[in-house]
Amino acid sequence: MKFKDMKYERISVEEIAKEEKELIQAFKEAKSFEEADQIFLKQNALDGHVNSMQVLASTRHSINTEDPFYDEEESYWNQASPQINEYYQEFTKALLASPFRAELEKKYGKIVFMNAEIALKTFSPAIIPMLQKENELVNTYEKLLASAQVPFEGKEYTLSQMTLFKNDKDDERRLAAWKAEGQWYKDNQNQLDEIYDQMVHLRDEMGKKLGYDDFVKLGYYRMNRNCYDKADVEKFREAVVKYVVPVAAKVYERQAKRLGKTYPMSYADNAIEFRSGNPKPVGKPEDIVAAGKKFYEWRSPETREFFDYMLENELMDLLSTKGKQGGGYCTSILDYKAPFIFANFNGTQGDVDVITHEAGHAFAAYLNRNRIPFATIWPGMEACEVHSMSMEFFAEAFSKEFFGEDARKYDYSHLTEALTFLPYGTMVDHFQHIVYENPDMTPAERHAKWKELIGIYQPWMKLDGEIPFYAEGEGWQRQHHIYSMPFYYIDYCLAQTVALEFWELRRKDDQNAWEHYMAYTKQGGSVPFTELLKNAGMKSPFDESCLREVCETAARYLDQYDLTGIE
Repeated sequence: MKFKDMKYERISVEEIAKEEKELIQAFKEAKSFEEADQIFLKQNALDGHVNSMQVLASTRHSINTEDPFYDEEESYWNQASPQINEYYQEFTKALLASPFRAELEKKYGKIVFMNAEIALKTFSPAIIPMLQKENELVNTYEKLLASAQVPFEGKEYTLSQMTLFKNDKDDERRLAAWKAEGQWYKDNQNQLDEIYDQMVHLRDEMGKKLGYDDFVKLGYYRMNRNCYDKADVEKFREAVVKYVVPVAAKVYERQAKRLGKTYPMSYADNAIEFRSGNPKPVGKPEDIVAAGKKFYEWRSPETREFFDYMLENELMDLLSTKGKQGGGYCTSILDYKAPFIFANFNGTQGDVDVITHEAGHAFAAYLNRNRIPFATIWPGMEACEVHSMSMEFFAEAFSKEFFGEDARKYDYSHLTEALTFLPYGTMVDHFQHIVYENPDMTPAERHAKWKELIGIYQPWMKLDGEIPFYAEGEGWQRQHHIYSMPFYYIDYCLAQTVALEFWELRRKDDQNAWEHYMAYTKQGGSVPFTELLKNAGMKSPFDESCLREVCETAARYLDQYDLTGIE
């Protein structure tokens, strides 16, 4: 079914509560495994339907934040979902206490129960008002950024549309674009500070209400981390500083030399890898989609079927329009077993990344769409990002189709961006740990801490104040995840490390690498992240040798990369 034809209807909290209570009671009273199993399946279907309505409302709202109907529905679900969660938790308690737990575990896998135990640690009816307030604050932040109209060269542009100018090959124009966008953030900084300050204190209060020292433990549980902890993440961060930062610094030193700039460079100069400009996709949005279709047709029978399905059912909204929320994401509408891709094409190489990255998520969801319960369609966030980031590297087989004469430039740029992203992503994680361990920091202290971390993780950035906001060490406020999904960022770094493993494998044998990728992806969310990797014959990013080896290979590759003829 086409996305536009998918029927949305608001479901009242009272209606959901009535059905959930009946199912909980019936499950508790079940006299046999068969009876308990039937009720479990009914409850899974109900949850799937409620989730579908919520996703339809949220997605249509993000496509047009100015649509009054879906704006109201988004507000409704922000209030309703914490209330509904109370009943999900009650069913989860009944599930964990069931005399038929062993048989249910055997049928659906231990991970269902492992994750259920974690879910119970994230909620209590006492925090419902706080969860509602948190949703409101996230919505306020997203709407503020979506409403941005940045004055530039006599016109006004959204933040997403400014990306094109921020990558312009003309030094003066590019710097002016960075300054214009930075000024918009400065003009709205008091509100950005206030929103985040409220969020931090609210989340800290929730953590303490649930019996934790602060929000950090709750944040890990909310991210459903079931196979690693804070100590593992700290070790990973140390490995990034030890192995990745030196390789990334060398990338930027070479870049400065190519551009004729002094190292360290400004944000505006770091943004452009080549004097001739960053790699640009060939043609219009429809040409990029057509090139994507060719790639997926070539890659495998499974990817061909998947991408045809996405096109036939109009399951992608790609163009940047007024009132559209920024960024890009992939979601699923469970009632229709349909993935959906949301994006903001802006004429940069990021447009191709949508067709590879977000489609990597969508492909994994499509492959696993028939899994029951639906919670096992997807693994944890870090494991999901492996699907998408690795697909980007597999798509390099079609760089020529996507980028034409810029193909060599793109392949170089793609690898360097993967490497240089790791320190940034790790810094985002480090920053959030500091913030939530010290919730009473002032906005000024938070900005100072971010600036300090830039010195450790991004020594190639010049903090001279020339560009408002960015060069003052305040750029963290543009990062949606810090506001809306706390602690969801190290996931990208862990996944990028695995994706770089696939990059390394691909260089030796593309088909063998693809077989490892399919072995990983076909497991869906049936086991935890580290087991998914083990089962697919891949190293864990928590193994220090993983980052060390990938960095050594990448450094050698970049040292020998032929950039002849590319300015």
